[in-house]
Amino acid sequence: MMLSRLYDRLRLFAQDYHPIVHSLLVGTILARAASSMSMPFLAIYLSKHTDLNPAMIGFVIGAGSLASMVGGFIGGALSDQFGRRKILLGALLGWSAVFLGFALSNSAVLFFLFSLLNGLCRSFYEPVSQALMADLTPKERRFKVFSLRYMAINVGVSVGPLLGAVFAALDSTLPFLFTSAIYFIYVCSLYVLLNRFGIKRIEGEQKAGKSLSSAWRAAKNDVVLRYYLLGGIVTAIGYSQMTVTLSQYVEGKFAEGVTLFAVMMSVNAITVVALQIPLSKWTERYTPLVTLTIGVSFYALGNIGFAYSVGWITILLSMIVFTLGEILTYPSGNVLVDRIAPDGMRGAYYGAQSFGNLGHFIGPWIGGLMLIHYDGSTLFVTMAFVAVSAIVFYRAGENVRRISDLRAQTQHIQP
Repeated sequence: MMLSRLYDRLRLFAQDYHPIVHSLLVGTILARAASSMSMPFLAIYLSKHTDLNPAMIGFVIGAGSLASMVGGFIGGALSDQFGRRKILLGALLGWSAVFLGFALSNSAVLFFLFSLLNGLCRSFYEPVSQALMADLTPKERRFKVFSLRYMAINVGVSVGPLLGAVFAALDSTLPFLFTSAIYFIYVCSLYVLLNRFGIKRIEGEQKAGKSLSSAWRAAKNDVVLRYYLLGGIVTAIGYSQMTVTLSQYVEGKFAEGVTLFAVMMSVNAITVVALQIPLSKWTERYTPLVTLTIGVSFYALGNIGFAYSVGWITILLSMIVFTLGEILTYPSGNVLVDRIAPDGMRGAYYGAQSFGNLGHFIGPWIGGLMLIHYDGSTLFVTMAFVAVSAIVFYRAGENVRRISDLRAQTQHIQP
């Protein structure tokens, strides 16, 4: 009986979404498992293979986010105009080359260049894959799709860091080589599936999106979008400490720090996988703004926990609290942007979210400087205040949106 109910649920789930949506979800699991074998350890890898100090390591890694800040909008807008398929496949193929480059490079300049290309490929892939999922999903189901995609990311991340630690113990280049190979396999299989399910034909039937220049003008003049992006930048400054400076802080403060950080990354991902669906159902009763407010509050509490943890148990509990904020903020941010994206510009608006990566560039650099000149407690307490301040911008954007909606309704009912 239990197996029968499980089968019925899986069958209904498969029928609810387009096959390409399912393939992107599965591909996301594999791709994120691969990248999380290598990227969380890049700061440690650079510290052992170059003479860079923590601030410069943060600068090199953050350069990828700087490239993705611009690249996401360009990739999203181009996908509106020329189709999701070409941009998606090109980004994945480039990603495979990037991780091969990380494995073979031995100079700071090359690491910097590949970090830029990594950010560019990520910024093309992420908004275009989200836009394609939204294209193929009814509007009322998109929040669930965004949540499922986020959960798929973390299913991959839940196993990647532990595998990365095992492979790195054998050879520090192995995680990067495996990541490159998996991305290449993914792009080949996705090419077959996109052709098999007729995405090229579907794109041909859809109306072309606006040109890059007109999409830029429209997005630039959208005041609500600008406030949302400012909120995303501030949020990213705080969040980026977890992916860069936290690894250096943990390695320096705790015994077996590399192993502890790998466990922390897996706890982060496992928490998302376990709690994403129940928390998504719980937040359906609230607006995206309320959900974001709760989420950044958990970010702040998690950062305070990092600052004052003295052992494995307390820092792992802090990671769980921090992760609750992650679960709540990411899908809600996507919903905010989806609500204001005009028809034919969904890719551009999703891509515009990548301007929030300015925070992922600024954050590691500032965090590295603070780690040099101050202790880790000062760094993470400061980031707790930064996280809370993001809600000011999200709330300002919502206020402008409400005023615009009221004006539009007033004009509509006037004779």
